[in-house]
Amino acid sequence: MPAVDKQLVARRAEDAVARYLERRGFAIVARNLRLGHLELDIVARLADLVVIVEVRTRGAGALTTAHGSVLGPKRRHLQRAAARLWARRYRHDRSVSRLRIDVAAVVFTPDGPRIDYVPAALRHGTGAG
Repeated sequence: MPAVDKQLVARRAEDAVARYLERRGFAIVARNLRLGHLELDIVARLADLVVIVEVRTRGAGALTTAHGSVLGPKRRHLQRAAARLWARRYRHDRSVSRLRIDVAAVVFTPDGPRIDYVPAALRHGTGAG
């Protein structure tokens, strides 16, 4: 069995989710956005809503599902990043009223990527939303 290039798989998954969001009217604001030591996969916007999207993939032999892998430390990481993004970029932007954290699980099939998208998958506690 050939070795899997995890970075390539992650990039393909993020590309698929970005296309998914754009087809639904979202504008992609940033990809792989660094906020200090924190990183966000995708930041997108639709009207007054800003969405942070955590993109997850899992192989056939994984012990957890892609959504099930967003636990403990990863949740806290996303919540801290959301709070930092809100404070630094959107808190005083009157055109933005909400910030949400979504999770997209991507499975690659012979027919192309399959995306299981969960809006508002995590609470962020920023006071926005």
